[in-house]
Amino acid sequence: MGSTLYKLLFLGHMVTFVIAFAPAVINPVVAAQAKADGDDTLTRVSGYMARNGRTIHLPALVLMGAFGLGMVFEGGWGFDQTWVSLGFLVWLGICGAVTGLILPAERALAGGDLAAEKKVAMGGQLVTVLVLVMLYLMIWKPGV
Repeated sequence: MGSTLYKLLFLGHMVTFVIAFAPAVINPVVAAQAKADGDDTLTRVSGYMARNGRTIHLPALVLMGAFGLGMVFEGGWGFDQTWVSLGFLVWLGICGAVTGLILPAERALAGGDLAAEKKVAMGGQLVTVLVLVMLYLMIWKPGV
């Protein structure tokens, strides 16, 4: 765990974490401000969120998992440890929620489907809970 490669993987893991989950903090605030300015503003801003999700945040989420897997193999951890296996499953769940719920709902909202706003919010709440579970697993490492 003290190798230079491990430390670089950890750095990449942390940087991509911040990039991948910035929308969980920022998007609800911006969406509320846009909604207050009217439906046209909300749909336009949702288009930006959807585009950024596809081109910035989703790739960071995938890279975050890749860096995490690299840390598992370089750090001597194994999938026989509870925190590693559950962490991987939670990451897959986050990827599924982002690609199957949030991004399609943001695109629909950008296209004028105002009912999709509830799906975006629900997806964001789901991902937030999963991120908290993930942080618990990564910090306390149950099963070590």
